[in-house]
Amino acid sequence: MSILSVRHLQKHFGDLKVLNDIDFEVQEGETVCIIGSSGSGKSTLLRCLNLLEMPDGGEICYHDKNIMEGHIDLNMHRAKIGMVFQSFYLFNNMNVLENCVLGQRKVLKRDRKACEAKALELLTKVGMEKFVKAMPSTLSGGQKQRVAIARALCMDPEVLLFDEPTSALDPEMVNDVLNVMKGLSGSGLTMVVVTHEMSFAHDVADRVIFMDKGVIEEEGTPEQLFDNPQKERTKAFLSHEKIN
Repeated sequence: MSILSVRHLQKHFGDLKVLNDIDFEVQEGETVCIIGSSGSGKSTLLRCLNLLEMPDGGEICYHDKNIMEGHIDLNMHRAKIGMVFQSFYLFNNMNVLENCVLGQRKVLKRDRKACEAKALELLTKVGMEKFVKAMPSTLSGGQKQRVAIARALCMDPEVLLFDEPTSALDPEMVNDVLNVMKGLSGSGLTMVVVTHEMSFAHDVADRVIFMDKGVIEEEGTPEQLFDNPQKERTKAFLSHEKIN
């Protein structure tokens, strides 16, 4: 069953066409990885899905409803289609627990006790339960990203978007975050992941989308895309990428 459906999506920044006639669907429980060179439109596409960027044309249907038509509650939409960013975006003036409580209180209107219980449950899930009182400035990049994932999960998202979640991390921290993401994928959470981690895309994704110059050049299962790419541009891109 399709949870997200994108049709003829367009996005411009001035005269620059960043997304051009994008079409794809995300099925419930699916992990979709989006790969491609820098500047291909991957992150912009992700930001359009939860309306951090407003598209210039086309449709984004969430549960068959076009979110670009009529009024929607943006905060609630961004709770249901959550996002984990490359640069964490934790609130530096709040400790780890408060980072995970704030959105629940403000958007979901949960009482304090329920918020804290949910936060502790999910911080434990990502291995950060010992750091509930820590301030973000004292954490490593990998720890910050795991807190950011827990914070997004606290909002009970139906879809979780990841925008290059490991690109700002030191190499030794990357696997900690990828292992958390693998666990989430295995739990059945619907995920759309923009990544340069080809091994993760190969091993974890149900489907891989290759973007180039604002269009979807090719998509398929990991086996189809990595082992038998059809387009010359896909072949050229993958020839420079290492899969462990």
